[in-house]
Amino acid sequence: MKLVSVETPEKSVCKMTFSATAEELEAASNAVYERTRASYTIKGFAKGEADRAQIEADRGEHTFWYDAINDLFPENYEAAVKEAGIEVVGRPDPEVVSMSEDEGATLKVKVAVKPEVELGEYTGLTVNKDVKTVDEADVDAEIKRMQDRNGRLLTREGAAENGDTVDIDFEGFVDGVAFEGGKAEHYSLVLGSGSFIPGFEEQVVGHKAGEEFDVNVTFPDGYSDSTDASGNAVKLSGQKAVFTVTLNYISESVLPELTDSWVADNFGTFGTPNNIYTVEALRAYYQEQLYTSNLNTAVMDDLMANSTFKSIPQQVMDYQVNQCLNYYSTLAGYYGYDLDGLVQNLLGYESTDDMLAHLESSLEDYSKEALLYQAVAESLDITPTQEQLDAYSDYKDTYGQNYCTMVALMDAVTSTLTSGAVVS
Repeated sequence: MKLVSVETPEKSVCKMTFSATAEELEAASNAVYERTRASYTIKGFAKGEADRAQIEADRGEHTFWYDAINDLFPENYEAAVKEAGIEVVGRPDPEVVSMSEDEGATLKVKVAVKPEVELGEYTGLTVNKDVKTVDEADVDAEIKRMQDRNGRLLTREGAAENGDTVDIDFEGFVDGVAFEGGKAEHYSLVLGSGSFIPGFEEQVVGHKAGEEFDVNVTFPDGYSDSTDASGNAVKLSGQKAVFTVTLNYISESVLPELTDSWVADNFGTFGTPNNIYTVEALRAYYQEQLYTSNLNTAVMDDLMANSTFKSIPQQVMDYQVNQCLNYYSTLAGYYGYDLDGLVQNLLGYESTDDMLAHLESSLEDYSKEALLYQAVAESLDITPTQEQLDAYSDYKDTYGQNYCTMVALMDAVTSTLTSGAVVS
């Protein structure tokens, strides 16, 4: 198989034409036959006993040709990409143009190529002094989040309120039938968190420890179905359900008092450097972190505004769409929905397509940012450190290795650019 021609009929798209001689097609087809003949059962023959002519007479003359082309294609495609000097993004889209015993095969491959990005000035950037301004309320919010993570749950008497954590036993029934996943003991639920079926948490509020009561809810449309004890399907979407609930005890979160002593004893739990022993030092640390975040944003916003993108390949946009859908699909499973159910009931869109339409501009910006970071990385020969790669390793199973590598590269580029930025 050889590369016949390379065309660029539209921006960021390359079309390559390949041809395989009749001899190449025949040799590859025969190799496929030898590899797969044992799997064919042809009338009048024991499994695996029919020869190639007999199989093709029964299944069609092209039985082995498409697999043959699939065998020939990868190595030749990679060689063609190298010969053409293009950098592809996304998967190739091949199309068989012709195929015959006498002429061999011809196919065309359409593939998106990395678009040209005209970078603005990216060394010695000057950004507005406003990035130095860090709102004290933002610092307070960071410290409050740190206190929340280190709060203690203490049991208390009285009626349950929003914000309390309750320990409950429950079992759910639809039309009197218990269903898989509808029963738990000593389940810890934060009231007001919205993590349970709409209406459930509100009906726990006001009850006291030791009380037994029913909670009546209706499962939202799009909620995943379940099974009963016998394995029979139980539809939950849109169905009314009754949960029998026992409230075991009520706890409230008590935040630690923000003192120098507490900071000195606990600095290691919130990831700050080892020399923070006072509240004042802690506030200074968050001031610095927020300032760095502001500076990073300002530098990249300025670079984005002064760079030109020739085009955005659809494959790049498709990647961002897939990342978005993967995220929301994972979130849907956490809340017990299918994707459309989550989109409609928790996110407030009419459908998943409606959500993607609303997010189109943002997804395009994400695509541009990814291309921008890659362009700067290539220009300055920046690669992420192992530490930067390791920081995102926990996300590999959910979002894939490409995502983790990309965000690590973004960290590396941002760090390099901001280190040379001038704040006016």
